[in-house]
Amino acid sequence: MLGFPILTLLTFIPVLGMIVVLLLPNDRAKEIKYTSLLATGLQVVLAIVLMMNYNFNAGGVYDESSFQFIEKFRWIEIPGISWLGTVKIDYFLGVDGLSTPMVLLTAIISFIATLSSWNISNSVKGYFALFLLLDTGMMGVFVALDFFLFYVFWELMLLPMYFLIGIWGGPRKEYAAIKFFIYTLFGSVFMLLVMIGLYFSAQETLVDGSKVFTFNLLALMDQSNYTADGILSPFNPNNIRFIAYIALFAGFAIKIPMFPFHTWLPDAHVEAPTPISVILAGVLLKMGTYGILRISYPIFPEITRDLMWYIALFGMINIIYGALCAMAQKDFKKLIAYSSVSHMGYVLLGMASLSTTGINGAILQMFNHGTITAMLFLIVGVIYDRSHTRGLDDFGGLATQMPVYTGFVTIAFFAAIGLPGLSGWVSEALVFVGAFGVDIIRVLTMISALGILLGAAYMLWTLQRIFLGKLNEKWNQLADLDKREYAMLVPLAVIIIFLGIYPSAMLDIMNTSVNSLVDFLSNGSANFTLSGL
Repeated sequence: MLGFPILTLLTFIPVLGMIVVLLLPNDRAKEIKYTSLLATGLQVVLAIVLMMNYNFNAGGVYDESSFQFIEKFRWIEIPGISWLGTVKIDYFLGVDGLSTPMVLLTAIISFIATLSSWNISNSVKGYFALFLLLDTGMMGVFVALDFFLFYVFWELMLLPMYFLIGIWGGPRKEYAAIKFFIYTLFGSVFMLLVMIGLYFSAQETLVDGSKVFTFNLLALMDQSNYTADGILSPFNPNNIRFIAYIALFAGFAIKIPMFPFHTWLPDAHVEAPTPISVILAGVLLKMGTYGILRISYPIFPEITRDLMWYIALFGMINIIYGALCAMAQKDFKKLIAYSSVSHMGYVLLGMASLSTTGINGAILQMFNHGTITAMLFLIVGVIYDRSHTRGLDDFGGLATQMPVYTGFVTIAFFAAIGLPGLSGWVSEALVFVGAFGVDIIRVLTMISALGILLGAAYMLWTLQRIFLGKLNEKWNQLADLDKREYAMLVPLAVIIIFLGIYPSAMLDIMNTSVNSLVDFLSNGSANFTLSGL
């Protein structure tokens, strides 16, 4: 659309930065850091260009013309043998209203996490090379429209994250890294099996009229492409689509993380260095909910509708359970980690409504939670760098010693609570409006609303213990924010306030695509039958 491959550049500029980093001598730490900052900064510029040129009125589900900035060409082609036929895999990128906000979020969080990494002094070259590779994997997930390519990017981010936690993490870093790796790999195996099953169940019609098995996500969403005897075909009376849906959903649920797959997250957050915690909470968790919306919902619409109550149930459990766990924490970082479990429950609840309002709220909550929780983890990192402790009972009265820092903390805390005028309020309100309008999940929505009260309780209690009251004399020499920390926190604060006042800036991008998805889930599911499950 712009005359150059903007999505390819967005995805692979970090790889180019990684190559430059690897070519630099080990002792050129300053150049390595600035190279990484330049790569992620260019990503932000390209993401803004993408947003400015996005057509708000376009959107669809499996209609390729409804996607924008498409880049598509044959990537892999293996001549056919016997029944398998020719294997054709496309390099297929594109964005719509579901993915464009996530592209912007990934670019912003990656840039800020690079700034946050400035204090890294151990194996600087290795750290930033892995960081940039992780960036490419995350961005690729949000722009890929071929299941095979999606899976490649999904797996690509696993290895860098494992080493970033396992080498640069805290005292229990090996345990946290292995736990993260095993959980995520477990879900990836399920995803791989479903992907192969779908490949042999649907055929895409090429320009020359021939039909081939396909990984094309848009073709897999179109029920007319399925062969009658395909194992995951909706027209096969002996199909196992229900099992495939659960397996695929579990793979994405681990990443969210959805209860009971959440236990890797607090350990990973506590042991990870601050920039990696920012990436984990700001972007990686959103890959799970995005995968459900992009793949699970439109490929399995009939099962999605049948299981919407259960999705809402797990959303409610996430909200309440995560909030109660957060209230019990004495470690500042672990409290924020459990608050992420709780707030991702709102995303699940909005998605379960299968309504335009609820899903719009869910996607907006994904973006807002990404910026809010990134700010929260940066806040934890600022105080830990100065005091080398995260104990909530170790502080007291810091507002008089660090007033500017306290101001940013207040913005982030009240945004997380859902104070009107800040971004968290808008997305949570849309989630509850959308979910309350659906009869079968209304009771679950009412119970979930208790999460707002619990969230206010643990956030205000934390604010009181750390910042109010008499200053602990142990900390009377703590310095307020420096220029680098301003550069990290100011952009996030501006986004939080701006979207709290003018959420339409993001909602207008989503509306058309979400409307199309909701219409497809409603009308598409009527054409399927669950007989034989």
